[in-house]
Amino acid sequence: MKALRITALLTIFCLLAFALGCGQAPQQTESKAAPAQVSQLETILQRGTIKVGFDTFKPWAMKDKDGNYVGFEIEVAQKLAKDMGVKVEFVPTKWSGIIPALLTGKFDIIIGGMSVTPQRNLKVNFSVPYEFSGLSIVANQELAGGRTMLADFNNPETSIAVRLGTTAAEAAKNFLPNAKTLFFDEESQTIQELLNGRVHAVVASNPLPFTLAKEYQEKLYLPLQEDFTKEPISFAVRKGDPDYMNWLNNWVLVNMSKGWLQNRYEYWFFTNEWESMVQ
Repeated sequence: MKALRITALLTIFCLLAFALGCGQAPQQTESKAAPAQVSQLETILQRGTIKVGFDTFKPWAMKDKDGNYVGFEIEVAQKLAKDMGVKVEFVPTKWSGIIPALLTGKFDIIIGGMSVTPQRNLKVNFSVPYEFSGLSIVANQELAGGRTMLADFNNPETSIAVRLGTTAAEAAKNFLPNAKTLFFDEESQTIQELLNGRVHAVVASNPLPFTLAKEYQEKLYLPLQEDFTKEPISFAVRKGDPDYMNWLNNWVLVNMSKGWLQNRYEYWFFTNEWESMVQ
């Protein structure tokens, strides 16, 4: 009888110890939990300013005669900031280093006509596309006159100018592997090479080839009737921030449904009403 009582007491003691141990485990786990990450969206709202990284591409972003930035992407950034209830701060950055600058926190978002690529997507997250852009080719009439197909430029005797770090540079290597590709930091450099007859053609996103051929009709022409690629254009942000990305995606969907994005794209890409504003 005494042995049974002792056994019962030991059993109760073990059960109590086990229960107490189980009760303490969540407290230990909870104390070690990492604090929740603050969304960049919340940081922007508290700061009262969204910092936007971009580079100049006509008519995505460029300077007017007073030195102010204008263009499709500038309007998009301004509307985005307005809908957030914050100010916008533009941070001009060379295109070849724009993703590293985003990753180091120099700005909050890239709004600069950036097309989605698998390689870029390894480093940044992209929103749903807010526009689509196509690549085309504009050629020097004296050097390349008579060529009407992309294949006509795919030979070692042909020089192609492209801007470093762009999808046009990658496309030139893929579509024109036999041509001599020359890389430049600035868009203006590629245009100058073409106008001076030092390269046969420039590969770039439209409407640049279209506007150049129209502006310099006596020197340049469009060998192709249509773009040879179509690329989604999206906002780029740092990884690991679903709240920020959710807001950006919904902003695109709302402004697409209202027609605002289409309206501004049509204005900047298919009219010349703004040309008197720029240098």
